[in-house]
Amino acid sequence: MKIVSLVPSITELLYTLGLETAVVGITKFCVHPEHWFRTKTRIGGTKDLHLERIIALQPDLIIANREENVKEQVEVLQQLFPVLVTDVNGYQEALEMIRTIGTATQRSHEAAALISAIERAFEHLDSPVQKTAVYFIWKDPWMTVGGDTFISDMMARAGFINLYASRNRYPVINPDTLKILRPAYLLLSSEPYPFKEKHKAELQHLLPGTTIMLVDGELFSWYGSRMLQAPAYFKQLRAKG
Repeated sequence: MKIVSLVPSITELLYTLGLETAVVGITKFCVHPEHWFRTKTRIGGTKDLHLERIIALQPDLIIANREENVKEQVEVLQQLFPVLVTDVNGYQEALEMIRTIGTATQRSHEAAALISAIERAFEHLDSPVQKTAVYFIWKDPWMTVGGDTFISDMMARAGFINLYASRNRYPVINPDTLKILRPAYLLLSSEPYPFKEKHKAELQHLLPGTTIMLVDGELFSWYGSRMLQAPAYFKQLRAKG
């Protein structure tokens, strides 16, 4: 089997499932594992795929995501190759995605073991005192996360009440409105926008009473095997807060 992954978190999942030789193509954002990033054929970005490179690989399976990839490009590929389109908006959907990919790649046993390990890790994450929070994923325009996202589900499990849970997907907001909401925490993600200390300082001036934290975006947004690491990271965040 020859597999092309169009999703960074799923690329890492395929590695965890033991598909070292089967995966032949990945995106330029598939940075984990590092040796795959250095050695596998790169087929463009998640939203600007080089279709001719994918066609040249003649894959037996392409794995895409409804949100991360461009519909029109995926539809072109569907006319040529089997394409598994994933759609993950929460913790349970992520586990089902792992199971589905395990079946599609003949790694059902490995997928079941991974799911059990993730479930055990989250079971040991006790229910915390919930604190109000806003999670920024982008700047210019400023974008946060709505309640129908995987990130929002991870926020809740980490102990944060998403103040934009009533909104859908990734709403654009004016930071000045946060002065009215007065979140206990403001979480600045490391990806897709690489927030830095200078952004933290800028927003701290706007929200002097809010705890502002730079957080690892992969551990809030990467569904797949990276979920194994999330509970321990969430505990660390609580300790800092």
